[in-house]
Amino acid sequence: MRTSESTSEWSRELALLRRAGVALEPGLSEAELRAAERRVGVPFPPDLRALLATAMPAGGRFPNWRAPDAPKIAEQLAWPLEGMRFDIEHNTFWWPAWGPRPAALADAFEVARARVAEAPALIPLYGHRYLPAEPCEAGNPVLSVYQTDIIYYGTNLHSYFALELDPLVHYASLPWDDVRPVRFWSEVIEWNGTGDTGDTGSTTR
Repeated sequence: MRTSESTSEWSRELALLRRAGVALEPGLSEAELRAAERRVGVPFPPDLRALLATAMPAGGRFPNWRAPDAPKIAEQLAWPLEGMRFDIEHNTFWWPAWGPRPAALADAFEVARARVAEAPALIPLYGHRYLPAEPCEAGNPVLSVYQTDIIYYGTNLHSYFALELDPLVHYASLPWDDVRPVRFWSEVIEWNGTGDTGDTGSTTR
């Protein structure tokens, strides 16, 4: 149940969402949160839980966690691996730590699938923005995932919504040196050379 304390914690984000014309549904119940977590297969970090218990952004590219088995959520959950598969097939991507790339594309896909399954799960937030589930603590960075063009898009949930919705907040103004590293995904970001200064504000990223 929503409390005045949790509403106050997310008041700026809720105001930004309303200003952007995003519908806000009542917060998820504990049973609804658990159903969403079962769909993703991991517990949600406490800050995401607190936000969704306060209000659920709805419509457009936001996941409808009240219908966790909806095709749209399935597509968002599959998106990171599908994008990686695309780059393996078409753009010669191969993560060095996986060892030599198999000659057969199907075998390469299977290695990628198994290794990505071992990485922290990515929880859909909006379109191709994701919150890593690991560690299960408040303050994980938000990632923008477009194939293997992966960048940080928020040092945490609060700065993510500011960057996404507030025209006065710019990418370069956020404290990227303080981003919490996330197993595997941060390594891909660094390996790509984008690191914490690679974004140009493109809406495709």
